[in-house]
Amino acid sequence: MTRLAVVAAVAVLVAVLAMVLTAVAARRAHRVSVVDTTWGLALAAEAVAAALVGDGDLLRRVLLAVLVSLWGFRLAWHMHRRNHGADEDPRYSKVLREGSPLRKVYLPQGVAVWFVSLPLQVSSVFATRVDALVWAGAALWLTGVAFEAIGDAQLAAYKRDPDRGPVMDRGLWRYTRHPNYFGDACVWWGVWLICAWPWPGLLTVVAPIAMTYFLVVGTGARLLEQTMMQRPGYPEYAARTSMFVPRPPR
Repeated sequence: MTRLAVVAAVAVLVAVLAMVLTAVAARRAHRVSVVDTTWGLALAAEAVAAALVGDGDLLRRVLLAVLVSLWGFRLAWHMHRRNHGADEDPRYSKVLREGSPLRKVYLPQGVAVWFVSLPLQVSSVFATRVDALVWAGAALWLTGVAFEAIGDAQLAAYKRDPDRGPVMDRGLWRYTRHPNYFGDACVWWGVWLICAWPWPGLLTVVAPIAMTYFLVVGTGARLLEQTMMQRPGYPEYAARTSMFVPRPPR
């Protein structure tokens, strides 16, 4: 338990440092949406820190550090390219009208980074071997990354198409209005499966539950939908297409 306390303390330091650097970058960019780029990088840093400080099974620690870093750097690069030079994200503009960036963005995001990384922290101490559950988790992680990457690529191609329709409803977007958010949830449920055994890892199920809540309700799909519903054709698209879990359109 002493080692777990050390890992948890290091995870807090990583989250604090990530948000401090984000606040500096946001001040220079004049928009707090740079925190979207920080999100993937901060969780990658948490995975690497847990792997370095923990004393559990080395293979599992390395596997988690690699998987979370691959996911985090891909997401960070995508968010940086998407947001670079853009105006403030409307979601953050709405949130900031209710309070300061520290209270409404950086503090909640820092707490979320630490909380979501709980499976990594616990697994880095208690994990003893690699078993079938690990490979099932890795398969779910791969499914999630594929949904994110393919969905992002399809949306980028749609935006480049001069003959595009008013709403993106092609490819994965035909089956879910938010394939990237769904993929993100799969990634973190996969990470939890990798960390779920021995039994202390089971208790960290609160982390993927929280991540799914963020993606669906908190700062994710439902908040974005408030803006998207104002676009021509989007209410009709929403009426026939699942918001989160992919399924055939109505």
